[in-house]
Amino acid sequence: MFNFFANVFGYLLNLLYMIFSNYGLAIIVFSILIKVILLPLTIKQQKTVEKSAKLQEEMKSLQFKYKNDPEKLNKEMMDMYKRENMSPFSGCLSSIVQIILLLSVFYLVRSPLTFMKKVDPNVINDYSNKLEQKTNYPEVQIIKEFGANDNNVYLNMNFLGLDLSSVPSSNLKDVKTLIIPFLYVVSSIASMKLTLNMQKNNNSSKVENGEEKKEETEMDMLQSTNKSMSYMMPLMAFSISLVAPLGLALYWFMSNILMIAERIFLNIISAKKNQEEA
Repeated sequence: MFNFFANVFGYLLNLLYMIFSNYGLAIIVFSILIKVILLPLTIKQQKTVEKSAKLQEEMKSLQFKYKNDPEKLNKEMMDMYKRENMSPFSGCLSSIVQIILLLSVFYLVRSPLTFMKKVDPNVINDYSNKLEQKTNYPEVQIIKEFGANDNNVYLNMNFLGLDLSSVPSSNLKDVKTLIIPFLYVVSSIASMKLTLNMQKNNNSSKVENGEEKKEETEMDMLQSTNKSMSYMMPLMAFSISLVAPLGLALYWFMSNILMIAERIFLNIISAKKNQEEA
């Protein structure tokens, strides 16, 4: 399945490469187009999340009222979802699409000769056997070693003075290879901070009085876990980006930047809508 979508996305990325004649620019525009294509699904997911948050009070009331009658509770819950025109699994579709997209693009950027340039597998195998060093990204290494002498396996990976076929961990003497991983980590931290602030703002309005004060301890524990994750995730991101070609790290970086911009934009729209309704 991932190969299928990687193959489809490969046509788009190759078209962009033919237009810009630069792999880095093609990846940037590709990232933007994918984000735009998925924007309706993201907006729908945002609405579902907001609607689910508004239904939390009714759900808690039902759970308390029918805590000794699970069958009645399930019926009332389903009636509530039906009345609100929602599905208990409405948020799953977006998550599934995101996972498929993430892995498909990883396959694509990891193997650009197969999915983007549609090079004969026999040619790729022949060059793989000739590689001077074994790597987890053989097709990217083929481009690096043999692209200059064979147009069939050539891609212009020179982007702003950076070789996007380089793997930082194999080129630690070249400080320039750390630029994109560093930017990727910074964008990951910014994305985590934005997510935590959004969760904090949402929770702060729910723990003001009554029975909800009982949840303060649980929320504090959740925030503590999220805070720990905010330190762990960037370290993991940096570690992964060190062993990945810069082209892949560039895609991850662009995805983070676009996700941050998307969240800020949708939050502004949502805030304006709530003000109008109020």
